[in-house]
Amino acid sequence: MDLMAQPLWAALAVFSVTVLVIAAAGTVMAQVADRLADRSGLGEAITGGLLLGASTSLSGFITSVSTAAQGFPDLALSNAVGGIAVQTAFLAIADITYRRANLEHAAASITNLIQGALLIALLSLSLVADLMPPWTLFGCHPASLAILVAYIFGMRLASETHKEPLWGPKVTEETRADVPEEPQGGRALYALMLRFALLFVIVGFAGYALGQAGIAISGKTPLSQGIVGTLLTAVSTSLPELVTTLAAVRRGALTLAVGGIIGGNTFDVILVAASDIAYRPGSIYHATTAQPSFVIALTILMTAVLLLGLLRRQKYGFANIGFESLLLLLIYFGGTALLVITG
Repeated sequence: MDLMAQPLWAALAVFSVTVLVIAAAGTVMAQVADRLADRSGLGEAITGGLLLGASTSLSGFITSVSTAAQGFPDLALSNAVGGIAVQTAFLAIADITYRRANLEHAAASITNLIQGALLIALLSLSLVADLMPPWTLFGCHPASLAILVAYIFGMRLASETHKEPLWGPKVTEETRADVPEEPQGGRALYALMLRFALLFVIVGFAGYALGQAGIAISGKTPLSQGIVGTLLTAVSTSLPELVTTLAAVRRGALTLAVGGIIGGNTFDVILVAASDIAYRPGSIYHATTAQPSFVIALTILMTAVLLLGLLRRQKYGFANIGFESLLLLLIYFGGTALLVITG
């Protein structure tokens, strides 16, 4: 169905239904991923970063790539980087729901620190691309290829660190260690993988439908592609991260909760590179307004604050949350308000 040819209410209806589908699938994904972390032996941080993070980002991936291929660069890029920003803010919400201590204190993990540093590096590459001449290689900017290579190297580094860590966090009475609750292997592992794959497909279809609804809403309202991408499609495609993070916190899988957000954010930078590849007229970085670059810079700042919180590991703070959670909410809502005012 061509939503551009339909009235605005039809686009809003499709938008709402796909949001509900993504949220429901994301809830089940958290439960399956927690069990897969034990059964596969990968651990919560790696499972959260690779499996859960990438899978819950699938709807955003489909949205960005499909809209870039159709010639909507602002919407594609804003959806990708806007998702990273709001997902980082979701960690602050998860911290509020975990009342025993600051979430970043309890979920201490060297693997999550490495993924956070990798995220800043990948986001910086996209900003560098924006400041470089509009060169292309195989139809996309060379920085996009560098992002893909850096992501593979970084995730390999994180995996090796998980297997043989050379240093680790101080254990306190509030530290929740990543201890497997189920035996490795067994027939249950394959059943879990099949169930996860089915959810993966459902979220993918929902992401495509959401992207089409976003295009229609942008075309039928005064809202710019950047604002629709940052505040509507990005928040909606990020709902699985919120749902899975809160579900993981309730299950006590704290490292999985933090790793899912940081890992999902790291994977979302691949959305930027993939959108550049899908955008055929040239470099997508030079086809957009200043709005996506602003969101990228905002997200780098938020990730740096999160890393400070993970390193400081404040046990208790204002309203029983860490200083980083309060700052993350202030930076996110302040930055989005500024985006709306200036956009």
